[in-house]
Amino acid sequence: MQWSVGLEGYEVNAVHGWYDEEHQSPQPFVFTVWATLSDAERIEHLESTLNYADIQRAVDEIMLNASAPIRLMEDMAQRVIAHLSENPTVVTLSIRIEKPEAPLPHPGGLPVIEVLWHRA
Repeated sequence: MQWSVGLEGYEVNAVHGWYDEEHQSPQPFVFTVWATLSDAERIEHLESTLNYADIQRAVDEIMLNASAPIRLMEDMAQRVIAHLSENPTVVTLSIRIEKPEAPLPHPGGLPVIEVLWHRA
């Protein structure tokens, strides 16, 4: 069987972004994270899976405890991958980050990045 564990639409307000003025007050970042787990017929113990609360904690750690503002959402995603890929049951990670209040030249559109990571 192929198992997936995810956390969708998790919003974190933080002071990150490319522009220095984005570091003055928090803005929302919306995370959707899906992990595919190694094959298992049955999962009956928490240590045999990825706890979705651990996904939330990983995002919080990266977004709320960064020593300096993270300039790019791609870097945010890479940091989440580095954290969650420590779990040996995780085979792939799909991460989507939305930035609904990103500074754009005019109204319209939703800035977003997505990445798919595979264990080598």
